[in-house]
Amino acid sequence: MSQSLDRALTILTELAGGRRTLDELAAVLDVHKSTALRLLRTLEARRFVQREDVRHYRLGTTLFDLAHRALEERDVRRTVEPALRELNASTGHTVHLASYEGGEVIYIDKYDSRHQVRMYSRVGKSAPLHCTAVAKLLLSALPEREQRRIVEGITFTKLTANTITDPTAYLAELRKVRAQGYAVDRSEHEDFIHCIGAPILGARGEVLAAVSMSVPKMLLDYDGLLALLPELRAAARTASAACGWRPDTP
Repeated sequence: MSQSLDRALTILTELAGGRRTLDELAAVLDVHKSTALRLLRTLEARRFVQREDVRHYRLGTTLFDLAHRALEERDVRRTVEPALRELNASTGHTVHLASYEGGEVIYIDKYDSRHQVRMYSRVGKSAPLHCTAVAKLLLSALPEREQRRIVEGITFTKLTANTITDPTAYLAELRKVRAQGYAVDRSEHEDFIHCIGAPILGARGEVLAAVSMSVPKMLLDYDGLLALLPELRAAARTASAACGWRPDTP
């Protein structure tokens, strides 16, 4: 591992949480200020970092450009956009698109609710594996041996009274999701929001991504949420068809 590269990446990660001073960054890196300053000057020259004032640094424009270009390269995201945008427009509720990458479930697109109560989520943020509908869907599509390996590494943090905290129960939940073809987060991640999700399939019938719809409980009870399932699954089928899936795919 390159120590300088690792330190530079640590700086970027730290600045993702907000602006920092040279002293603060040097403390995080556990290096002298002169070492931190050399790294910052290199990052600043490439516009990965920008000096906000005499003392503070923040993320620069290059990172936002790279993030935008990376998202534009995601064919699934562009291909399914019309179907997901229509779902968001017809229901008024938050719609997420997520994919499984390198052991994480990542939100790769989001269409915000028209209601005042909204989810704290953003494109690029990872979704907890044990308590979100999109994660359940994406993990349920993996081979059982892979599921077990992943579940062994999950920290089953109890986020609400409904959060699944037992690995055996979670594996059973994945089997249920795979059999029924959709997933539910019944206030398992955030106690005031529940969510339903459906898979987006590719030409070979493989799960490319997951789409979910999140609704505050104050707007819609659980039965009302499940009543939206046909609309969600119809949008997922439309999105899947755009990705090359056909109903007769094995």
